[in-house]
Order: sequence, then structure tokens, then C-alpha cells
Amino acid sequence: MTTIMREQIIEAAAQIFREKGFHAASMKEIAKAVNLQKASLYHHVSSKQEMLVEILDQALDLLIERLQKVVEQPTSPEAKLRLAIQTYLVALADYSDLSAVMLLEHRSLEPEYHQRHIPRRDRFEALWRKILEDGVAEGVFDCPNPRLAVKSLMGVLNWTIMWYRRDGNLSAEEIAEQCSDLFLKGLIIRS
Repeated sequence: MTTIMREQIIEAAAQIFREKGFHAASMKEIAKAVNLQKASLYHHVSSKQEMLVEILDQALDLLIERLQKVVEQPTSPEAKLRLAIQTYLVALADYSDLSAVMLLEHRSLEPEYHQRHIPRRDRFEALWRKILEDGVAEGVFDCPNPRLAVKSLMGVLNWTIMWYRRDGNLSAEEIAEQCSDLFLKGLIIRS
């Protein structure tokens, strides 16, 4: 089994899962996308579930790696949160197939694969919490419940995959800046 062929299969699966949804996608379509017979596809992957969890793993590994670098930056909590938001939204835009599958299809995982997926998801969320908790510890953020704050922020940022367009009025970086301002400053004018 070649690594290159497996990468091509996973990339094709991500695109097809994004376009059709996990349940509507077929192994035949994935095989056709990489110029294989359906039977030959099974020499590289055992199931759609295996491909789905691999896509989720790839997406989270990429995001964890990038966010870890942000967490390690020797900068203020506010600057770190802004950079984390920008890093995340740019990654969602740059890897739109992986991102869409990660955010929309994770519920399609069967229990055994879901259990494998959870530690990565928790590690990713823990990096966001660390940024907020460090900001609270330094007296910069007033955040009584960092876990809830992270879930709220992720809800806002994750939903951008539904409406963001590369050819739209704002770049991913500009959207990140506006989301950062909204999250950090809120809507109320302070005197």
C-alpha cells in the first residue's frame, strides 16, 4: 500500500464527504475519484468509517500543531487570542474540505471511532482554554467559565464554514480580526 495513494484516497474522500455528506457518499465514488476499482480501494482502506476518522485526525492534528505554536508565543493574552482566532479561521479556509468534514460529519462516527476521536478534540479545546485561563491568571480577561467561553467562541468560528467565500468581501484574516474585536470588546460602548 503506497502512502501517496492512501493520501489521495483520503483527500478524495474528504471532498466527496463535504459535497455529498458522509452517509450519501459511496465507496464506488471514492474509488472512481482516484481511478481505482471499488475492490482495489479496499487494499488501501477498510471502510468509510476508517477514512472519516482519518480525515478528522488529520484536521485536528493540523489545527493542534498550529494552535500549539500560538500558545507558545511570548506575547500578551489578547494578542495570543487574536492570533489563535486568525490561525484557526485561515486554516478552516485553506483546508475547507477537511474542515467541513471535521465540523459537520464527526457525528457520523461509530462508537469505537468516536472514542478514538475524543482525546484529540479535547486536546484542541484545551489549547483554547489555556489561552483564556492564562489571560485570567494575568488579570487581562474576566472569564468565570473558560470552558463555556471556548465553546461559544468555537460555535462562532466554526459556523464560518457555512457562509465564508474566498471571493467574498472579506478575507479570512479580516473576518478573524472582526471576530476578535467582537469577542474581546463586545458590543457595548464603554466610556
